[in-house]
Amino acid sequence: METRAFDTYVEKSGQALVRDSVACLQMNLGFVCNLSCAHCHVEAGPHRHEKMSRAVVDDCLRFVEREGVRVVDITGGAPEMNPHLRYLILELGKIASVETILLRSNLVILDEPEYASLPEFLLQNNVDIIASMPCYLEENVTAQRGRGVYEASIRILQRLNRVGFGGEGPKLHLVYNPGGGVLPGPQPALEAAYKENLGKAFGIAFNSLYTITNIPIGRFGLDLANQGRLDAYRKLLADNFNPDNLKKVMCRNMISVDWQGYVYDCDFNHVLQLPLDVPRGHIGDLTGGELIGKPVITGEHCFACTAGAGSSCQGSLN
Repeated sequence: METRAFDTYVEKSGQALVRDSVACLQMNLGFVCNLSCAHCHVEAGPHRHEKMSRAVVDDCLRFVEREGVRVVDITGGAPEMNPHLRYLILELGKIASVETILLRSNLVILDEPEYASLPEFLLQNNVDIIASMPCYLEENVTAQRGRGVYEASIRILQRLNRVGFGGEGPKLHLVYNPGGGVLPGPQPALEAAYKENLGKAFGIAFNSLYTITNIPIGRFGLDLANQGRLDAYRKLLADNFNPDNLKKVMCRNMISVDWQGYVYDCDFNHVLQLPLDVPRGHIGDLTGGELIGKPVITGEHCFACTAGAGSSCQGSLN
């Protein structure tokens, strides 16, 4: 399969993949993390040191206010480990256009004493949590994320419920990633299974489940290659290309900024170092008008977002 074969599929569909708006800014606060998960496309972990500086945070805040961005999606690594996280959230709360602040968490970071007060802070500042929970079964979570992670995740989910997440207030969403080179099952059915199992066993409530297709890059791609399954997985994704998903993919209305302030169509392009096709690629220099109508930079990895029911940072597209 050719590296740029995805473009051929788009052309055959009779569509163009371009940015329609900049409604969402996804900020990757760095690669530092307390875990080294098998499916992590950015290869985050305790050995990493990259963190977004206060200066780049301020560049992002100016962009959000100037361009009227409605959604800010904060990710990492473990974004909680960036020392400027609280400052960022407080400043976002002052910007009139911002309707939603999302924080992507691995949950277990909140079990560490240094971050124990974050749930209350996030609740008070109306931050929705998108929490990684690869499965409701302990053995599957252990396989992806290591020993002890499942028990810690359950403790934190119960605590988030006690604080006030998962009901009518700030939202608590969970994320499911398949454990291997397969497509996720139907999101509604998986959500029902999660709610039934976590509710009965632990009394845990959450708002929605997001099913996200694993991208064959980073640790996940390397693991598939070591098993001799990478080509088969890439073929699976291409064989399940669904042109209807091109109208809904996240890169149509968002941009992703890395820890240094450089801007990409998505976090996956960031990892693959596929920058925006604009003269000035830093968040401090860009305007939204330069990005509207621009073609999205694509590659073979884009099949993961368009396969089957589709995949985005907020789950299935169908």
